[in-house]
Amino acid sequence: MKYFFLADGWTYNRIWERGGIWNENAWRRKPHIQCLPLGMIENNQVLWLHEVEDTIIMVEVIPIDENAKLSSTIGQVMLKRLIDTEQVIQSLLKAQQIFKS
Repeated sequence: MKYFFLADGWTYNRIWERGGIWNENAWRRKPHIQCLPLGMIENNQVLWLHEVEDTIIMVEVIPIDENAKLSSTIGQVMLKRLIDTEQVIQSLLKAQQIFKS
């Protein structure tokens, strides 16, 4: 498994695998992405840990708020590089606070 942290108010959009953007017709399923019940506070921002399958190499995240999307499309899209278990542990060790939902 691979992981990424996602801030409150954001969601994932497009998903990339080695062949390009995830194609549900070719894979015959949606990608495995799950929000885990573990979060942290970093720079006064709540971040939730998400788990993805190994096939996924990158995730595009966008704000949930429609007004934020309309105001500035370029500045409101981020590509998340995925991290491994060791990197998750290092991030949690550096966090201001860790919590479970």
